[in-house]
Amino acid sequence: MIEMKVAGIALDAITRSPIVLLKDASDRRALPIYIGQEQARAIMGALENQKPPRPLTHDLMVNILETWNMTLEKVIIHSLQKDTFYAALIVQQGEMKKEIDARPSDAIAVALRTNTPIWVMEEVIADASIPVDRDADEAEQEAFREFISNLRPEDLIKRFGNGDS
Repeated sequence: MIEMKVAGIALDAITRSPIVLLKDASDRRALPIYIGQEQARAIMGALENQKPPRPLTHDLMVNILETWNMTLEKVIIHSLQKDTFYAALIVQQGEMKKEIDARPSDAIAVALRTNTPIWVMEEVIADASIPVDRDADEAEQEAFREFISNLRPEDLIKRFGNGDS
C-alpha cells in the first residue's frame, strides 16, 4: 500500500465532473477519482477547514466516531472494478477493529476531517494513476537499465553466494 494525500479538486475539461486528485509522497504519481458535486463540496470544505453552522453528513460521521470513542485508523482505497473505485474505513474501538465499506469520496471526506492517512493498494495505483513527473520516471528507468546492463553473474555470486547450502 502507498500512502497518498489529497492534492485538490479539479474539473474534467470535457464533462465538467469533479475529480479528487491524490498524490503520493514523492509527487511522482497522481490518482484521479471522479466524484459527485456534493462529495467535491464536502472534500473542499475539509481542505479549507470550513466549519458549517450545523453538522453536515461527514461531520456527523466524525461526531459519531468521537462520541463512541472510535478512531478512524486509516482509509484504504483497495480496488478498481469497471471504472469504480472501492474503499474501506478501518475503525478501531478499544481492541476491536472493523472494516467498513465506503465510497472513496466519502472515505476521503471523513479522513480529511480526522487527519487520518489515506492508503491506496499498489494494484489500484498501477491501473489508474497518471505520472506527474515524467522526467524523474524516465531518469529512474534509465538508471535501472544502466544498472542491469552492467550487471554480471559473477557480481551476483560474489554478493549473494552461489546458492549451495
